[in-house]
Amino acid sequence: MKLSVVVLNYNVKYFIDLCLQSVLAATKHLDAEVIVVDNASIDGSVDWIKKQFPSVVVIENKKNIGFPKGNNIGVAQAKGEYVCILNPDTIVAENTFKKALSFMEQNKDVGVMGPQLLDGSGRFLKESKRGVPTPWVAFTKVAGLYKIFPRLFGAYYNLRLPKDQAGPTDILVGAFMFMTAAHYKQLKGFDEDCFMYSDDIDLSYRSLQLGKQNYYNPAIKVIHFKGESTPKDFVYQMMFREAMNYFYTKHFHVSNLVKIWIKQATNVFSFLKRIRGSEKLIKKAKPRRYWLISKALDLEIGVDKNIPFTHTKSLHGVFKHRSSRTELIFDPETISFSEMIDFMHANNNSFTYKFLSSDKGHAVGSNLSTSKGEVLVMY
Repeated sequence: MKLSVVVLNYNVKYFIDLCLQSVLAATKHLDAEVIVVDNASIDGSVDWIKKQFPSVVVIENKKNIGFPKGNNIGVAQAKGEYVCILNPDTIVAENTFKKALSFMEQNKDVGVMGPQLLDGSGRFLKESKRGVPTPWVAFTKVAGLYKIFPRLFGAYYNLRLPKDQAGPTDILVGAFMFMTAAHYKQLKGFDEDCFMYSDDIDLSYRSLQLGKQNYYNPAIKVIHFKGESTPKDFVYQMMFREAMNYFYTKHFHVSNLVKIWIKQATNVFSFLKRIRGSEKLIKKAKPRRYWLISKALDLEIGVDKNIPFTHTKSLHGVFKHRSSRTELIFDPETISFSEMIDFMHANNNSFTYKFLSSDKGHAVGSNLSTSKGEVLVMY
């Protein structure tokens, strides 16, 4: 088998539904398998996946064993020559895996490849490419120096590499990591002593230590809604701090003074992420218009009936209501994932976006990369 796509799920029923719709479309003409590892979800995810996507292999864990171990279990059962570690809150285009396979087969020196990640509004996510977060690099990030002098202090987000230019980058994001199964096994997978948050940094760093090159490939664009299964609360803050402390202790020999600074810096950094992601503080403006693009003409949206609702079979005419308060709802059976992603990338300040679930009973998406997404009920 050529490819195994491994998706770890935890309580994101409608987001993984969208993800699997896109993955199955992207593997339709490939010798590939799709494996979902479920970390004891309680939202009905497993039954939903078995019903809606019977071709998907489902592994059910009895408890939440974390990101590293969950993915390692999935890859252990994978049959593919290549593996893609994929988050459940992502959308891939129909040609994503074909492009990834072609690139990897032409670049045997590459250890791990990552795409250009876009948020739920089509905006570039700068964590798509990063440098090794050494204590100094972490300091420039926390202190905000990279914003003032990006060329000099931009190592954290590898700012010397333009976002639309392919090239080596030290660290890639666990939302989408593409590599050979042999390389994954040589790395012994993700470090299971880290529950989550620094696991992708650690795996990327160990790939470099094996003499491999990690690579950022912006020709592949993937939507990543971010953080759907992780509430930004105090527990998150503590887990993030401990994860980064673990990474630094494992890979860097630093003085006690530096260890104290690292602990305080990660506290501040995780606290700020927690505040930015707090649902109580984020003000979500209601759309002024919903615009559904679907050939299923009997669909209606079950939200505020005072908001105008337009229903068309194509994107024709949407620009007459171009506004960040106009929300487009895409039907994957009407418009391809490639078209959706390209449209979002080209019009990332023009609209907000949602996507129909496989049963057309819900629409999901996220307007902000700092907060959890939304699930709309369709009638």
